[in-house]
Amino acid sequence: MNKHHYVAIMAGGIGSRFWPMSRTNYPKQFLDILNTGKTLIQATYDRFASFIPAENIFVVTSSEYINIVKKQLPQLPLQNILGEPSRKNTAPCIAYISYKLSQLDPEASLIVAPSDHLILDPIAFNKVCFEALGFVSEHNALVTLGIQPTYPHTGYGYIQFEQYTVSDNVYKVKLFTEKPELDIAKSFLASGDFLWNAGIFVWQVKNIIPAFAKHLPEMFDVFEAEKTHFNTTQENPALQRIYPLCTNISIDFGIMEKADNVYVIPSSFGWSDLGSWNSAWDNFAKDKEENAIKGNVMVFDTQRSIVHTPESKLVVIQGLEDYIVVDTNDVLLICKREKEQEIKDYVAEVKRNKGDKYL
Repeated sequence: MNKHHYVAIMAGGIGSRFWPMSRTNYPKQFLDILNTGKTLIQATYDRFASFIPAENIFVVTSSEYINIVKKQLPQLPLQNILGEPSRKNTAPCIAYISYKLSQLDPEASLIVAPSDHLILDPIAFNKVCFEALGFVSEHNALVTLGIQPTYPHTGYGYIQFEQYTVSDNVYKVKLFTEKPELDIAKSFLASGDFLWNAGIFVWQVKNIIPAFAKHLPEMFDVFEAEKTHFNTTQENPALQRIYPLCTNISIDFGIMEKADNVYVIPSSFGWSDLGSWNSAWDNFAKDKEENAIKGNVMVFDTQRSIVHTPESKLVVIQGLEDYIVVDTNDVLLICKREKEQEIKDYVAEVKRNKGDKYL
């Protein structure tokens, strides 16, 4: 383990595409979606703790989730749980941890990763992380991990890379493309020079802060003005001043798509962003009819469905094909799997018609 290697686990999202299991007050990163015995954030922490010192692992979350993180990760030092005063996407979150680390350790190399992704091959994942950490230690580089695509997924962003390596298995990025239409996704797959964007980044802190100065100067200015307050008793008051002035923007849009020192490592470590019920179905143990079931459930004439219900209630289902059925103590969702991208719209309608009670 290297004392200059750090991880920031981003855990502030509300996971609305996993509604109604994922709720605003207890979102998906704190749930055992796949029935593995660990929540998603616990699995993420364990993955990094195998090669990053525990004191160098930070969780950046919404301030309202600090107590949940404490409960689920009791081994994490309390000062390593960082609460954001508001949700402003990933760029302010990354600026926060970057400024904090720049004061603690100017030589820090940082892995930034979501808390709610599935990685089935941790050994391969560790190897890629070490490759990335090695590369950024020798280059002024912003590295992203790209996943070798297995089919033309329209729910992922894509990364196009240059033909030749600049180092072992490291390529210069040509282009980022957000979720494409199916025909375009097929052409990406056929070309062989596109990867899925995993949203996992690696860089030296001393190189990401100048990228904020160049590409997000207004955000840079507000963090720079408060930097002496990080790691002091004045950190939280400083955040209360900083966050209202920050744009709601992702690190992808804000920096990665603009910078000219962005590189990608093509990777294959059994990755899924677990962004939706269909991705859960993909990765769930299934019965002979390809149903993914968690709960006290009996199914008849039912195929390729995912059913997620409480153990306390017997649920009997007949005649469904390709459906999502999710039952909680106050909400029942029945939705065609092909319509899962619309669940976010349903949540917005629920909010409009029923208020926040069911969110």
